[in-house]
Amino acid sequence: MWFDPRRVRAQGTTPDYRFSLANERTFLAWVRTGLALVAGGIAADQFLTRLGPGMRTGVAVVLLVGGALCAVRAVHHWVACELAMRRGEDLPASRFPAVLGVGTALAAVVVAVAVVVDGGR
Repeated sequence: MWFDPRRVRAQGTTPDYRFSLANERTFLAWVRTGLALVAGGIAADQFLTRLGPGMRTGVAVVLLVGGALCAVRAVHHWVACELAMRRGEDLPASRFPAVLGVGTALAAVVVAVAVVVDGGR
């Protein structure tokens, strides 16, 4: 249903447009978060040059993969919420925000520790 909005519209009844637009704004926020993570991954790879290449690449890959997952999750969650609203069901619960937050925090801690250790050289 990701690439065929007509299939989504064929489900249930049309919800109040305010809810659909709020769902779309949430989708766009997730996409912006994904883009920020991708930019952070590129920045880590380009500018953390004093870190070892393995550490720098590891941080960059974690951020890039996080950005890609965030973008894919945005589409999936948008469709799931739209279908739930059309069917009159509860909105889907998601652990993804917690996973994304913890993953981003861990990446930040790794970079902070690496910067502190590297600062002693």
